[in-house]
Amino acid sequence: MPQVHANGLDITYAVDGAGPPLVLLHGASSSGEADFAGQLPILRSAFLCYVPDARGHAGTRWDAADGFRYEWLVDDLLAFVDALGLTTFHLLGFSMGGATALGFSTRHPERLRTLVLAGISSEREPRASVARRLFDPQRIERHDPAWAAELARRHDPVQGPGAWKRLLPAVASDVAAQDLHGPGDLVRIDCPVLVAVGDRDPFVPVDQAWRLKRQLPDARLFVAPGCGHEVLLRRPAIATEALAGFYRSTEPVATRRAEAYAAWTDGARPVSPPAAGARPAARPATTFSSARAEAAGPLEPDTDWLKEAAP
Repeated sequence: MPQVHANGLDITYAVDGAGPPLVLLHGASSSGEADFAGQLPILRSAFLCYVPDARGHAGTRWDAADGFRYEWLVDDLLAFVDALGLTTFHLLGFSMGGATALGFSTRHPERLRTLVLAGISSEREPRASVARRLFDPQRIERHDPAWAAELARRHDPVQGPGAWKRLLPAVASDVAAQDLHGPGDLVRIDCPVLVAVGDRDPFVPVDQAWRLKRQLPDARLFVAPGCGHEVLLRRPAIATEALAGFYRSTEPVATRRAEAYAAWTDGARPVSPPAAGARPAARPATTFSSARAEAAGPLEPDTDWLKEAAP
């Protein structure tokens, strides 16, 4: 797979498809290939999909003994999209990738066409307690040797033998300590958002997902029935249908957001995107919210939308 040097890392990523850019961020201990296997074949027909490996995971080398912080993942994402010249893009994150996507969207909301947050909330518990129990390497080796072998196959070739035993506790420690986003942060995320959760998710209870949705200016909630944390992996058909409906319904706004940002920056990729509080007053607010979709002028389609998944 290709690599790009960004934020001091050689980030390994997959890229395939055709259409507007969509960046997909996988969960802790996993990879994009594993987490999005049920969606990528269809998404690639509508988007140019970029699927990076997070630092310390699969093909992106990083020793978690040197630290592992959620803030670094947000910085990694910014450096990654800038290195690839992605001025605006669709963003989808699951679990740890959802936390990264949430953090990025509070800092750089103007860069996003749409946002999907799966298996993540803005609250610490029960995420921290579940991660501490689940990511215990001794417990995994003793009670779940099949998962231990899978982790070794996924991470050892690049990270080194046994690297996952350092990675998982480092992720759990970060979940327990990372900064949380309050209403003042979340209200800045003005793009269309889909919050997705399983109704039996031990990390993110449905009521937390609902509260997150309520705090976002333009969000909708998808609850997968009979499903735990891995909502995209375990319920691929219904999850893909939910994604298709979301992307179809927000297509006009996604196009307007990309056009407005391109006009605002005169079509040039900014070296450092402006802070939320420093945006020019002339930025056209009516182009940025799907709630105001009827207020704008003629639209060009953003892409051909996922006809295979249409209900």
